[in-house]
This record gives sequence, structure tokens and C-alpha cells, in this order.
Amino acid sequence: MDLLNALVALANFVLVPAVAYGSQLALGALGVTLIYGILRFSNFAHGDTMAFGAMIAVLVTWGLQAAGISFGPLPTALLALPFAILGCIVLVLITDRLVYRFYREQKAKPVILVIVSMGVMFILNGLVRFIIGPDDQRFSDGARFLIKARDFKEMTGLREGLAIKTSQGITVVVAVVAVVLLFWFLNKTRTGKSMRAYSDNEDLALLSGINPERVVMITWIIVAALATTAGVLYGLDKSFKPFVYFQLLLPIFASAIVGGLGNPLGAIAGGFIIAFSEVTITYAWKKVLTYVAPEGLEPSGLVQFLSTDYKFAVSFVILLIVLLFKPTGLFKGKVI
Repeated sequence: MDLLNALVALANFVLVPAVAYGSQLALGALGVTLIYGILRFSNFAHGDTMAFGAMIAVLVTWGLQAAGISFGPLPTALLALPFAILGCIVLVLITDRLVYRFYREQKAKPVILVIVSMGVMFILNGLVRFIIGPDDQRFSDGARFLIKARDFKEMTGLREGLAIKTSQGITVVVAVVAVVLLFWFLNKTRTGKSMRAYSDNEDLALLSGINPERVVMITWIIVAALATTAGVLYGLDKSFKPFVYFQLLLPIFASAIVGGLGNPLGAIAGGFIIAFSEVTITYAWKKVLTYVAPEGLEPSGLVQFLSTDYKFAVSFVILLIVLLFKPTGLFKGKVI
């Protein structure tokens, strides 16, 4: 029985949160890896693009709630998500037209585009905080839990209760649907195959009659949809705070690089590796070990390797190790 309690505690505080967080990182890393693989630069504005899309979702959600419109037990933000994606698409297409297109036509080196994206990052960060403010904004409604700890205890008779938040369940389901649709699009549609050809060999793709501007536009549209979805899911799971999305840039890039920058499958794997590493290393293992340790040997301390304040340091260390020993990542992406 103690072993079952330990497994439930492990699932409650490590497995479920890590799967949800990993799904959010995977969606974010997919956007980064698409930009790098097709447009050939590292987009440092991706975190704030997520924040912008999530901000629109928050504002539309508040409008719907004020009008008395809800989605039943599901968050109203899901109704606002299409509007947020559309708004983010408009943003990235305008940004590409006014900023990135000039440097693309000038055949600027990737490092120049990286610096430009940092400028876009600071502008977006200031814009989002100016519009919605710098503080936490909560916009989640509907049923809070899919499974409540008290109900789980009553059903199983265990001391530990398993609680799964609605936002966590929605995150996993939406992430799976988004990934399936993305891989279907890239592998089965003519446009997706054109994007892959452009990524593999730009010159050969141009000779084959592929329109580069169309490829760029479709790429930005997909990236905006992924970024907004990831941003909204993260906000529902935690809360919306603009500066947090700036901080998320490190684990998102770490996810993309660990899996193999430019490789979509690697971005997904990297997202879960980073998420499980962060959650596992910053979790206090006292409760789990108390169940499984022999009597009299239960730990007295928290048994925590690092405080949660240092969870982004875990991403940094993993990123550093990968760059030093396997710069192409686990799935052999493109070298930075």
C-alpha cells in the first residue's frame, strides 16, 4: 500500500505536471525549430510572441465573460483561442513585412537576424506590458479539476490523492492534436512538402518553382498558431504574466537544441526532456521517500536537489552540456 501511495504522490507532483509542462515547451520549441529550419535564424522574439498571443486571448476571454458567454466546464479561453491566433498571425506577418523581409532581401547573415529579433523581442515585451500590465492576470474559469484528490482517496482508499487540473488535461489533448495536424501538414500536403524542400535546399527549391515568399508566410502563420496555443495553455495552467514568457525563452530554446534544432520531432522530445529534468531536480522528494524507505530511515529534510527558484538553471546546464558534447542534438538537427 505504501508503494501505491508513493506512486500516486510521484504522479501527482512529478509526472502529471511534467507532462503538461513538457507539452507546452514542445509547442513552443516547434515554433523555434520551424523558424530556424526554414527561415534560418534563431528567433529570440518567440517568447514574447507567445505572450502577445496569450494577451489577446486574455482580453477576449474577459470580454466573453463580461458578456455572459462561457464554455461550460471548459475554460472560456478556448473560445478566445481562434481570435488570439488570428491576432498573432497579423502581428508576425506585419513584423516580417516591416522588419525581417528587408534583411532577407539583403541576404543578411543569420547573426544579424538574431540581433534584429532581439530588438523585436524588447518591443513586444514592452507593448504587452503596456497594454495589459506587468502583474499576474488570471483568466481561467470552468471546472478546476478533472480528478479531485478527495474523490480519488475515496475511490481508492489510499492516503495520497491524485489531482489532475482541467488545464493539464486540456494541455495534453490540444498539444497532441496540434502536433498531429502539423506533421500531417508537413508530410501530406503540397505546401508542407514545399516547406520541407525549401528547408533542405533553398536553391534547388527555387529552381523547382517554389515561391519563397509564400513559404515564409505559411511558416509565420504556423509559428503564430503554435506560439499562441503554447502561451494560452501555459497561462491557463499557471497564470498570465508577461515577463514569465521572456524567461520561458531559455527552456524553449534548450528544448529545441537538445532535440536537434530544425528537427520537429526533436523539438517535441527535447520539450519533455527539459520539463522532466526541471520538475524532477526541483521537486522535494521527502513525501515519496517516506513511503518507500525502511522504517526508521525516513528522510528528515526535504531531499530537494535545487530550489524551484533555480529551475531555469537546469535548462541552462542541459543546454550547455548538449552544445559542448552533441551540438546537433539527439535527433541530429542543424549545427548552430
